[in-house]
Amino acid sequence: MDRAVANGYVVFSHALDFSTMLALTHASGPSLVQLRGPKVLPEQIADLLIQSLDRFHVDLEAGALLLIEPGRSRVRILPL
Repeated sequence: MDRAVANGYVVFSHALDFSTMLALTHASGPSLVQLRGPKVLPEQIADLLIQSLDRFHVDLEAGALLLIEPGRSRVRILPL
């Protein structure tokens, strides 16, 4: 997480650990894209991922948690 903040990266994960860290530390970064659900192979999530990144790119640049689930995506501004 420190490396992502230092370099302006967005963390991309299927694990819940990263969102838990953001919530417990009340950190304002890095932004996190988190996949939820059983289908996480590239061919299964590519379209929704691209649509979500296009829709929420400004929020991610400012510091946000982007949750992508089957059929929907939503964003929460950091800190949580």
